[in-house]
Amino acid sequence: MIFSVPGINYDKIYFINSLGVENLDAREMSARLCSWMQDELVMRNSRGYVFGLSGGIDSAVVAALCKTACGENVLGLIMPCHSSPRDEKDAELIAESFSVKTKTIILDHIFDLMVAKLTGKEYNPGQKDTAIINIKPRLRMITSYFFAARNQYLVAGTSNRSELTVGYFTKHGDGGSDLLPIGKLVKSQVCELAEYLGVPKSIIEKPPSAGLWKGQTDESEMGITYRELDEYILTGNADHKVKDIINNLVNRSAHKRALPVLPPF
Repeated sequence: MIFSVPGINYDKIYFINSLGVENLDAREMSARLCSWMQDELVMRNSRGYVFGLSGGIDSAVVAALCKTACGENVLGLIMPCHSSPRDEKDAELIAESFSVKTKTIILDHIFDLMVAKLTGKEYNPGQKDTAIINIKPRLRMITSYFFAARNQYLVAGTSNRSELTVGYFTKHGDGGSDLLPIGKLVKSQVCELAEYLGVPKSIIEKPPSAGLWKGQTDESEMGITYRELDEYILTGNADHKVKDIINNLVNRSAHKRALPVLPPF
C-alpha cells in the first residue's frame, strides 16, 4: 500500500498487462463486471442504468458495460453545457457503436441562469473559477438522477481508480452515482478494456478532458500524466516530483472520498 485515504480501496486490481499486477484476461474482466452489475440491479430492485455520455473513453466503457449487462434498459445522457461540439459528436458515435439509447439535455441556459443568480454577472467562458465551473457536473448529476427516478434505473458513474485516488472529480457532481463500474481500474486498464470492448479508436486516442473549459485536459490540470499516476498507484514507483504532486492531490481531496462527518459525541 502506497498511501491510505478513507473511501479508497487499495486492494490489487488483477488485469491484463497492468504494470506489475497479476494478469486477468480482459474478456473475463468484462464478464465479471457485467455479472456484478446485473446482481446490483437485482439487489436494488432496479430495472437498468442511466449514465452521462461525455464522449470520452471512461463513459464509452461504462456505456458498453451497461449495454452488455442489461440490454435495452440503458440510457445515455448527452448533457452539453457550453461544451465542445466534438464532445457531443463523440458521444453520439459511442451511442451508435453500442446501440445505446440517448437523450440530449442542453444545459447552457440553466447554467447561465444559475451563474447570473449566484454572481450577479454573466458567465465568462474564459474564467477558470472552480466554484462556477463545478456547477456544470452538478447540473448533470441532478439530470441523471431525474431520469434514474423516472425509469427505476441506477446511476452508473464513470470515474476510474486514477481519478478517485487524486480526487479528480466534482463532489456531488460526477462524484455522485450509485455505483462505479470502472472504479477499480486505473486509466491504462480502462484503455485496455476499451480496446477489448470495441470502443472506437478515435475515442481511445482522444486526450482525456473533463471539458470544464476550452482547451482543458486532465493531465495539464493535474500536472502529471496518467501513466505516471497509474504506475505510482500500482507499483509505488515515481520520481520525487511526481510523488509530491500525487500525495498533495490525495491529501487535498480526502474530503471528497469521505461521508459527511458527525459530531464526535
